[in-house]
Amino acid sequence: MAFWASKTLLSAVEMGVFTELAQGPQKFDEFSGRLGIHPRSARDFLDALVALKLLQRNDDTYANTPETSLFLDRHKPSYVGGILEMANARLYPFWGHLTEALRTGRPQNEAREDSGDSTFTALYADPARLKSFLAAMSGISRGANAAIAKQVPWSKYKTYADIGTAQGDLAVQIALANPHLHGIGYDLAECAPIFEEYAEAHALNGRLRFQPGDFFTQSLPNVDVLTMGHILHDWNLDEKKMLIRKAYDALNPGGAFVVYDALIDDDRSKNAFGLMMSLNMLIETPGGFDYTGAEGIGWMKEAGFREAYVEHLVGPDSMIVAFK
Repeated sequence: MAFWASKTLLSAVEMGVFTELAQGPQKFDEFSGRLGIHPRSARDFLDALVALKLLQRNDDTYANTPETSLFLDRHKPSYVGGILEMANARLYPFWGHLTEALRTGRPQNEAREDSGDSTFTALYADPARLKSFLAAMSGISRGANAAIAKQVPWSKYKTYADIGTAQGDLAVQIALANPHLHGIGYDLAECAPIFEEYAEAHALNGRLRFQPGDFFTQSLPNVDVLTMGHILHDWNLDEKKMLIRKAYDALNPGGAFVVYDALIDDDRSKNAFGLMMSLNMLIETPGGFDYTGAEGIGWMKEAGFREAYVEHLVGPDSMIVAFK
């Protein structure tokens, strides 16, 4: 019954519970009224959040916990609730069709009625939905992005490009932590204004630029380092290998290829999130799947990379770093 707790949290994020409490503790009557919760459900809902350790209560006054204050207040730069907003609006109903996905092998997302369409066609066709989706990608990736900005040996390099950059958080985190670098965000043209707004908000528009492109039909930028965050798992095996070959061809001699996903442990028995993420790729894509570190290294050496290693980032995410 874990979905009960999940939906309670997702609805709380949707309704702005934690953002409202960022202003300070509030009494029950005023707080529930400001949220617009029906009197029949208000007490149970808020107390369920207390029992789930997502809120604190002192007598009749509710407050955020330190964690929800840091991560779920929409006005803080540490907000990661974008991925929860996307999960609520998209993934939660799609996962209701998991059994059908398991039996048919077909996506259960916006492309459910026409699996011939590109997975991202419906998302990219709606600017508001696209912006929300890209912000969600930043939210789920922020911790890993910050780790990559520090853990990769960036001092050896001068230029980089983030492939499938979305809003651009990985490109931004790398630039913030490494002032000597100049970077490119590479994605479909629809992402350009969203990326540029995000780079400008971090005062990085002088060192970051957007390059429109389709990595299936066009070459990748020629730079010292190419990164792909939560990209490779979207595609089938042939497509994965094609993207890796394109990365190898585009890199400058001595360059590095940095890929990260929720890498499944080689024994396929410990990283439950990575395995369920692979099920999410079943629901979201025609052929995508997650993979082990050993599999990823094997594909990269097949493409010509001379050496590669796996390194843990945060939570379920790990990166593979391969050298040309």
